[in-house]
Amino acid sequence: MIVESYIEWNHIAIIFKIQLNSMRHHLSRARQVYNTRGLRDMVITTLKYIPIELNNIFYQTKCGSGVNIMDQDWDNLIILDACRYDLFANHVTIDGKLESRISLGSTSDEFLEQNFGDKTFHNTVYINSNPYLPRLDLDHGTFHAVVDLLNEWDSELQTVHPETVTDATYEAHKKYPNKRIIAHYMQPHIPFIGETGRKISSKGWTLGQEASNIKEKTVWQQLREQSSDSELSEDLVWEAYSENLEIVFSSIAPLIENISGITVITADHGNLIGERLQPIPTKKKYGHYYGVYAPELVKVPWFIIESDQRREVTSGCPVENESTPDRVIERRLESLGYK
Repeated sequence: MIVESYIEWNHIAIIFKIQLNSMRHHLSRARQVYNTRGLRDMVITTLKYIPIELNNIFYQTKCGSGVNIMDQDWDNLIILDACRYDLFANHVTIDGKLESRISLGSTSDEFLEQNFGDKTFHNTVYINSNPYLPRLDLDHGTFHAVVDLLNEWDSELQTVHPETVTDATYEAHKKYPNKRIIAHYMQPHIPFIGETGRKISSKGWTLGQEASNIKEKTVWQQLREQSSDSELSEDLVWEAYSENLEIVFSSIAPLIENISGITVITADHGNLIGERLQPIPTKKKYGHYYGVYAPELVKVPWFIIESDQRREVTSGCPVENESTPDRVIERRLESLGYK
């Protein structure tokens, strides 16, 4: 009885902590609106957050507060950025066991903050292609080593190609045989780099398109603002989104065959593609938002590939790595639709 009560109160405390973090973020956003657009717009923005926060409480009470990925059992953790559970389930062809987890964040920065902020993991090497890791100063002292691939940026694709991450992960596996390995791939996050995705004109995409023809909005912004004569549809975005996942799967498959230990494939968060938040209905939502907890955003795949060869993991002093300049980080974030 005492243990059950402790677990229940601990669960409530975690939900409260996460909810408080979400409310702080939304209040900060409201202050920004006040400073830039005035009191009227701030009030409108604040009122829009009320149903979101109530929906958050409902969802977390029903489904839980989420799991810390570092507390789970794995030797290699592959993070697919912005990969919905249902998208993953419909396209995975790798042998393994599919489960799900509730993520601690609905955006990359929230996911990274909640899992790694103010902590150290000197038994882990992080292969990174997401600009938020250095933006949050998690590339110095948090892990044993960080292999930063932001300087391996593909200027045509406006992202880090998944094969670049795979190559770096395999090299890190050989170089650090007694460390846990995290490989953070940017796909299936926009920009969409498949055949269909390349035809979509959007912010951050330049391959084969004249600069004057590129729309200065992400696909999510275009869907939010679309009119009846818009050429961009939810079905088209789903096709491009699926292509991105298939591309990263093709890079992951040979990696899994050549690394030891239990490998888990997961995601930091998902995407909303026309869903309405519940139980208090909202207008259709697209993309992903900080501090918004809905199944399409925080229910993520947890795909386990078992192995009899477990690594003997040990901690070691952090390895110094070069800092990514702030201007580079900001450019990378803009290419990924965050600016």
